[in-house]
Amino acid sequence: MQEAAGQEAIDTFIAAFNASHDGYVPALLSRALTPDVVFWGPLGRSEGVAAVERFIIEMRGHPAGPGAMARSSAVDMPGEWARYQWAFRTAEGERELTGTDVVHLRNGRIDQMIVFAGELPPTGSSAPAAPRGGEE
Repeated sequence: MQEAAGQEAIDTFIAAFNASHDGYVPALLSRALTPDVVFWGPLGRSEGVAAVERFIIEMRGHPAGPGAMARSSAVDMPGEWARYQWAFRTAEGERELTGTDVVHLRNGRIDQMIVFAGELPPTGSSAPAAPRGGEE
């Protein structure tokens, strides 16, 4: 039961990206998110449905032009936490951006969300290594 409610909240959140008009975004978000949602996005931490709405409206104006957001994986939900992958495709169907979101659910709605945009580099790549404890 909890998994179905979690997937519905996630899919409703994604539907806000694909709404036919910006005016439909708030209603979809209010069904998917708690009023006190904490959102960690590419620009940092924000709180509340209005902050998430601003993020979505900005994303809907993506420089590549209009497109669609879609969940590109199953929802993996051990308990109240869930993760899923997503992809943003342009109107021509080209994949423009991908990522993974991690969400916490409370009473069937998302109350915490962390957005990881882009692919992780493979092990051994030239990406900078994170510092290890006690080393400088």
